[in-house]
Amino acid sequence: MSRWVPCKRRDFIQWLRKLGFDGPFSGTRHQFMIYEQHRLAIPSNVEYSMPQLRMMIREVEGIIGHKITADEWNML
Repeated sequence: MSRWVPCKRRDFIQWLRKLGFDGPFSGTRHQFMIYEQHRLAIPSNVEYSMPQLRMMIREVEGIIGHKITADEWNML
């Protein structure tokens, strides 16, 4: 079983695109990505820490409607 590890912003955006998100688009404070009618803010950090990454992945899980495991995330 894989572990969750911090990731770079660029990698996070690529993984979201593989999940079906479009973007990133410019917003007011943050860029954002779109999945169907949902909007996900993308912080401008160069690298996301584990707590920040888990928080964003939980939000993605709610948007796409299924749980993402560490193994699945690392396979993307």
